Parts: sequence; structure tokens; C-alpha cells
Amino acid sequence: MPKNPVAEAFTAYRERLLKFIRSRVRGLEDAEDILQDVFYRFAQAEDTVEQTAAWLYRAARNRIIDRYRKKEDIPFSALALIEDAETGALADIMDILASDERTPETQALRTLVLDEIASAIDELPPSQREVFIQTELLNVPVSFICENAYKICTRTFFDCYS
Repeated sequence: MPKNPVAEAFTAYRERLLKFIRSRVRGLEDAEDILQDVFYRFAQAEDTVEQTAAWLYRAARNRIIDRYRKKEDIPFSALALIEDAETGALADIMDILASDERTPETQALRTLVLDEIASAIDELPPSQREVFIQTELLNVPVSFICENAYKICTRTFFDCYS
């Protein structure tokens, strides 16, 4: 009996994809609607999809954005790519980045996540971007940045960049 690629993708990605969607929308019903729409679209396009996981996550993200555009009462904080650890979104992203898997799908998903992070960093004002890169990526202590780059005390720094 031939395997059904849509059923295989559904089995493989349903839980993680629902968790991903659920962390970004208000209700379980909305998350399930988006999930259903994503797999419906996947079923229509599966012959042309080369990287299933990347395609599914990108489609889910696009459906979430579409939903927010249609609803005016959604708070901006709900649009954040990475929510707090309670939602599981941060854990999902960390799992993707830390994964030892070297399949084309995980590589594409990792690239997608890193591109989104880079895009978010690029949107920061230049001074905040520089401080973020130094503290979070280069592990430069905030006290060192305050004393050497800005010649201000740490408290003033946090008042300006919080």
C-alpha cells in the first residue's frame, strides 16, 4: 500500500505545530482552525513541497499573521515570535536551534528561525541593536559597556534601554 505524504506529515508534525500555533493565538479553537487550514493547504501543495517542516511552519506563521490582520482587538504582544517559557515557544525554538539532526528539513527550519531572529535584531534602533549584540551574542558585561562605551552608570543605562 503506497504511503500518504500528507498523513505522514500530519502524524509527524501535528503536535509540535499545534503547540507552535497555540503559543501565538488566544484560543485552542483558533489554533486548531489554523492547523486545519495549514494541513489543507499542504494537501493541495504537497507535490511541490521539498522541505515539509519548513513549509508547514512558514504556512502556520503566515496564517497566524493573516488572523491578526483580520482581528483588531488582538494585543501587539501576542504577535511576538518568542513568547515566555510557559507557552513552550521558547523551548520549541531552542529545540530547533540545538538539534543535532542534519536533515534538509531541520536545516531549513533552523535557517528560518535564525532568519527571523536576525530580522528582529535588524528592526531595533542602532544603539539598542549594538547593545543587544554585545551583551547577548558576544557576552560583554553590561557594566563594561556602561563604563567604556557610554560613560554612564549601569542604572542610567537600564533606564535608557529598558
